[in-house]
Formats: sequence, C-alpha cells, structure tokens
Amino acid sequence: MGFVTGLIWWVLMCTKVFALVDCVRRKPYDFEMAGTLPKNIWLVILPLSIFVDIVVRQPISILPLLGTVAALVYLAQTRGSGY
Repeated sequence: MGFVTGLIWWVLMCTKVFALVDCVRRKPYDFEMAGTLPKNIWLVILPLSIFVDIVVRQPISILPLLGTVAALVYLAQTRGSGY
C-alpha cells in the first residue's frame, strides 16, 4: 500500500471508529429524536464497516467505500441533528 493510499485508509478508518464511539455513547432516545435508524441497527452497521475495512485494506474499493458512506450518513444524521 502506497503512502497516499495508506493515509486515505487511516483517515477513513478514524472516521468510522469515531462514528462507532459516538454511537455507543448516545442514548437510544437520541436516535428517535433525530429520526434515524435505531441504535441497534447502527451498532451492527458501523462495526461491520470497520471489519470490512480491516480485511480489504483498500480504501477505494466498493465495500470500504460503502462503509465510509454509512459512517458519514450516521454522523450527518445524528451529530448534525443537534441531539
């Protein structure tokens, strides 16, 4: 893995880990107020995206990109909603 690819991988991995930590710390009520998926669903999606990212180790592959999109959607819906 080249330097730039490795840097991209680390940045996207940190984003996914940040989203997972934020999800674990939030109360289920926050998800209802934000109008997003329930906490249990996010607690399946986010670790799965991290697992796929660790296994594939190619940040510009389709599955890691889907996990990145999921993490960004989570962050936009929950952190962006103000709850």
